Amino acid sequence: MAHIIGGINTSHVPAIGRAIHRGLQDDPYWKPFFDGYRPVQHWLAEARPDVVVVFYNDHGLNFFLDKMPTFAIGTAPSYSNADEGWGIPQVPAFTGEQDLSWHLVESLTEAEFDLTTCQEMVVDHAFTLPMALLWPDQAWPVKVVPICINTVQFPLPTAARCWKLGQAVGRAIRSWASDARVMVLGTGGLSHQLDGERAGFINKAFDLQFMDSLVQDPTWATRLSIHELVEKAGTQGIELLMWLATRGALGESVRELHRNYHIPISNTASGLMLLEPVA
Repeated sequence: MAHIIGGINTSHVPAIGRAIHRGLQDDPYWKPFFDGYRPVQHWLAEARPDVVVVFYNDHGLNFFLDKMPTFAIGTAPSYSNADEGWGIPQVPAFTGEQDLSWHLVESLTEAEFDLTTCQEMVVDHAFTLPMALLWPDQAWPVKVVPICINTVQFPLPTAARCWKLGQAVGRAIRSWASDARVMVLGTGGLSHQLDGERAGFINKAFDLQFMDSLVQDPTWATRLSIHELVEKAGTQGIELLMWLATRGALGESVRELHRNYHIPISNTASGLMLLEPVA
């Protein structure tokens, strides 16, 4: 059976793509952010995952307000990105792990999750930038399975529902008839709001409490409603739902191997965590 070797949660701000394109990794503004990924890159070189299951949210490239699934999963042979208007260059296409994709579709349907199954799918910065941060040479050594969670248009799935989705994904991965080493990646957040009276809102205290909870009390955030989470983390900070799904997939207990938290990246609180399941 397949083995989940770890989980990574990270932010995915579009400005990261421009910084990579312009070679600003050692710029004083960006250096504390990019330096935070070096221990994770070293871990990846040693851990050698074969497949990455990515929880992310689409920003209008693949889905728009007229058609917004709560949960969608890719089953395509490959995934490409396109210009979203941020000036982020196109990256090499990602190879899909179709056998795992269809195993997840079947397993999650049996677990009573209603999925939108996408046999063709494009991916946006929420997917591509975290992958580029983990593998800066962009010579992707892994196959991928994208799982998209709606964090854009209400009603959103509850934090508890996303936690259960992650648990179901974790069970399905472990039951996959393969000897593959699988990593789970959650992207988005942390606290930020891009519009309205609270534009520029960042809540460092909440962010740090949330990061602590993923190790010490992982269902803590599931006890908060979507409106409570938006109040504490900002409208776009609700992207922490992907972090919860990732943590749910890792199992009951984890050890924290690395963490980085940095303000500001654009107008977003940037977080990074590397977690390893404890058998």
